[in-house]
Amino acid sequence: MSETLTTVQERTFAAATGTTAGSYPTQRRLDGEQLAAYLDRRDFATIGSTRPDGRPHAALSSYVRRDVTFWLPTVAGSVRERNIRAQPWVTLVVTEGDHDRHIVVIVEGAAEIVASAEVPPDVSSTVGGDWVSSWIMLRAQRLLSYAAEGALE
Repeated sequence: MSETLTTVQERTFAAATGTTAGSYPTQRRLDGEQLAAYLDRRDFATIGSTRPDGRPHAALSSYVRRDVTFWLPTVAGSVRERNIRAQPWVTLVVTEGDHDRHIVVIVEGAAEIVASAEVPPDVSSTVGGDWVSSWIMLRAQRLLSYAAEGALE
């Protein structure tokens, strides 16, 4: 069976602490269809990585999702690329709204740098311009979601 957003989320919550599970109650989590629809209508996320000296780094990035893999265009030699080469674990946060209308999806996983020539054409064709010289490929290993009560109306 191939991984889906649902299976990653279920596995994450099965291993979560009581505090985490309580912060993301079952009735507020997005189901598989809602996760896919939400992530696919969004274009940008905040990506968190760790600098080689341990300091955090966060940056806005566009992304393209294919199943449980997220592709993020970048520039060779960028801070985030260097961080991932040193510590290949990242967090991706996709959020919108405020208060009783907010949604958040947090994805964590191993990442690797992929040369542009090795990226599937259906992914690389989504980004215009010639500024992209490498890609970050993030495979979701953990996924948390939350939709406030009024967010999905």
